[in-house]
Amino acid sequence: MNKTELIDAIAAHSGLSKADSKRALDAFVGATTAALKKGNKISLVGFGSFDITKRQARNGRNPKTGAVIKIAAKKSVRFKAGSELSSSVN
Repeated sequence: MNKTELIDAIAAHSGLSKADSKRALDAFVGATTAALKKGNKISLVGFGSFDITKRQARNGRNPKTGAVIKIAAKKSVRFKAGSELSSSVN
C-alpha cells in the first residue's frame, strides 16, 4: 500500500474527505518525525511504538573488492508492533 492508497483507505473508514485524510496523515507523519528527532518515544497502545536506537560504528567489507571499510555510527528508527496488531495479523 502506498501513500495514496492509504489516504483513500483513511477517507473510506473515517468518512473524511480525501483532502482532510491527506492533511491528517501528513500531520501524523510530521508530529512523529518531530518527536523522534527530539529523542522521544511514541507509543500507540495496541498498535505499537516507535523509538530511536543508536548503531555503533563498525567495520564492514566491500563485497565487490573485499576491502575493509568503516561504517559510521548512526541513529535508526525502530518500530515494535503492539499485541493487538500482532494478534490481528496472525
